[in-house]
Amino acid sequence: MITGHTGLVCLLGSPVKHSISPAMHNEAFGYYGLDYVYLAFDVKVEEFDRAVDGLLAMGVRGFNCTMPHKRLMYERADVLSKEAELIGAVNTVVQEDGVLKGYNTDGRGYMRAVQDAGYQVLGEKITILGAGGAAASIVAQAALDGVREIDLLCRKGKSFDAIQEVVTRVNERTHCNVQMYELQDEKQMRKSIGESKMLINASSVGMSPYEDGCLVPDKTYFYNGLIVSDVIYNPRKTKLLQMAEESGCSVFNGMYMLLYQGAYAFELWTGKEMPVELIKEKYFQ
Repeated sequence: MITGHTGLVCLLGSPVKHSISPAMHNEAFGYYGLDYVYLAFDVKVEEFDRAVDGLLAMGVRGFNCTMPHKRLMYERADVLSKEAELIGAVNTVVQEDGVLKGYNTDGRGYMRAVQDAGYQVLGEKITILGAGGAAASIVAQAALDGVREIDLLCRKGKSFDAIQEVVTRVNERTHCNVQMYELQDEKQMRKSIGESKMLINASSVGMSPYEDGCLVPDKTYFYNGLIVSDVIYNPRKTKLLQMAEESGCSVFNGMYMLLYQGAYAFELWTGKEMPVELIKEKYFQ
């Protein structure tokens, strides 16, 4: 029931029609009987500040930001969490007495998904492929959580300078040692993967409808016992994961990263744990 007391929580981004966040959060609000509703709003970059001003004026409890607004929200937030400072992007906002507190739950969601899959990488070395927002959030949160060493392989493109800044901050402010290498350096890729407990594709290469894409050239880069993860969840099993599984590796995709980043946002807004098993059963089968 929507009443005059119902609070608004929402998603700002463009596009947003595909988002599963409204289903997840409204299910969780209903589970606890909380008088909130979660909606998704398609907001263009040029309208972002006006949209945030409107949400502030309406006194919303909080909101999520997805692409292309995470960097804009980082610049707009009044207070930043430790991981948001490292990443340089905000995906979750809590509003308290007109103060906008910015968080980034993407990396926390990924690290929770690793744990959920039954793996332990703290104190270990991992290798990450990619230079975008997912790579930045995983690098930062893995370092904060206690991963010992990270090799990051990426192309020099529009995201390169931003991820380089993240790596610099992580190396300065955490005990994790992060090294960057050219993605095209196949000798280094082979060395990095061979020294790592887990390999993560944090790029969009391999995502539907381009399922034939894969940043790892062939199966000889894998070893039996390596954990291989892909942030992509459409398709459920990318070419990378297929190759790795055929090589004796343990694999998992990015589906539960999406779930757990939302779960952490829900907890920030409500102080309650999202009923993740219920959400999994209804929306992640």
